[in-house]
Amino acid sequence: MADVEERDAARALAAQARNVAWAADGTPWQRFLRAISGGRWGRQPTGWTVIRLDAPWQDTPSSERPGWRERAANLAGDVAFAVDYTVCTACRLGWVEWPYTMEKYQRCGLATAGLEALRLEHPGLSWHTLGGHFQDSRPFWAAAGAGVPGSYQQRETCPHLPEG
Repeated sequence: MADVEERDAARALAAQARNVAWAADGTPWQRFLRAISGGRWGRQPTGWTVIRLDAPWQDTPSSERPGWRERAANLAGDVAFAVDYTVCTACRLGWVEWPYTMEKYQRCGLATAGLEALRLEHPGLSWHTLGGHFQDSRPFWAAAGAGVPGSYQQRETCPHLPEG
């Protein structure tokens, strides 16, 4: 269990979830190629590099899913919380996958704040996950999805997006 100061720091970090540093998804030329090719061209051939910004909250290209982004909270040199996400504005849908909070920071509001910030930045979307929810994560998803359009229920990505 984290000490009181660490948990207080995590709660303070959760309160800053709307203050996010952004990293671009490739160069402007790569983004242009992806846009005109439907995502077939302009990808880095050697895979993704994990990007860490010197900021409490960051939004970077996902190192696990090409075309997706990762929202992460950094605290004391640790990635205290992270989740991969993608949105399709044409279909008005959003997906999140693999939310993770370090054990010592769980129940400090990081996941709630991070997911809420994504919903506020992308209003009017219905939010989902790709996979089924593990038995031990069902209480989390029930709480996180309460009152959220889509309720973070399982749904495949639309044809406009790369598979997760």
